[in-house]
Amino acid sequence: MNSKDGFLHLPADEAHAPNDAKAVIVPFGLEASVSYEAGTSKGPQAIIDASPELEHFDEVFWKEAFRDYGIATLKEPQIKTPLPAALDQLESIIEALLDAGKFPLVLGGEHSLSAGAIRPYARRHEQLTILQFDAHADLRDGYDGEHFSHAAAMRRCLDHDNIRLVSVGIRNISAEEIPFYESDSNRIDIFWMKDKKQWDASAVAKAVGTGPTYITFDVDGFDSSMMPATGTPEPGGLFWDDVMDILDLVSKQAPIVGADIVELSPRDGLHACDFLTAKLCYKIMSYALLSR
Repeated sequence: MNSKDGFLHLPADEAHAPNDAKAVIVPFGLEASVSYEAGTSKGPQAIIDASPELEHFDEVFWKEAFRDYGIATLKEPQIKTPLPAALDQLESIIEALLDAGKFPLVLGGEHSLSAGAIRPYARRHEQLTILQFDAHADLRDGYDGEHFSHAAAMRRCLDHDNIRLVSVGIRNISAEEIPFYESDSNRIDIFWMKDKKQWDASAVAKAVGTGPTYITFDVDGFDSSMMPATGTPEPGGLFWDDVMDILDLVSKQAPIVGADIVELSPRDGLHACDFLTAKLCYKIMSYALLSR
């Protein structure tokens, strides 16, 4: 993709060549198992369209962060059907990027895509931690007849025995998820929003540990007052500073090896949600790729 059409819409004289860029944006507007409000297929382009409005200078790192690592943006593919074929397709894309030494950031699209994106990481790491920001546990063993449903996103990732899960912002779980959660409690740490007064960013970072970490960020993890533009906006969620504090501490102790941001469903007149998600992308890349 031409740099002026990619993330940040950089002019040619400021953009990194794709071979030189460390971070690669992977637009993947998967929408195959959405069960409430639709629109995730439009999420990646809305994020990219909002990104030129971001300030390049980051006050945390005290620099124009992207210049240190470089950002390239892939052209969004024609997403295959059915859903398992789409996950295989994304797996192949991520595999190729990791082979090339890149940091992939997938822009969704619905949360089911994580099950495909995670496979190359699971093969590469003896142990891998997923840091999940979300309103929902996503531990169902399928939903509405779809084994790879967005409601089963983390369950499908935990099909890999070498993956453990740290979930933050959870305030929805179904009765059918509880037996799996309880039986696999040695691999799953949930930081419930109902208990927010009893935990902080340092507790999350301690649970994540120091090993390779993959971030999956469902934007409904944010409080619905901040993020109404998602399929299931939920009250009682995380706020910006909550998330930044966690990213800051985790990135100081654990290598962040990849990420996805999912479930933005753009709404007319709510461009603040697109902008927030674009800024979140920039922050995750910078926390992951700038050593401090």
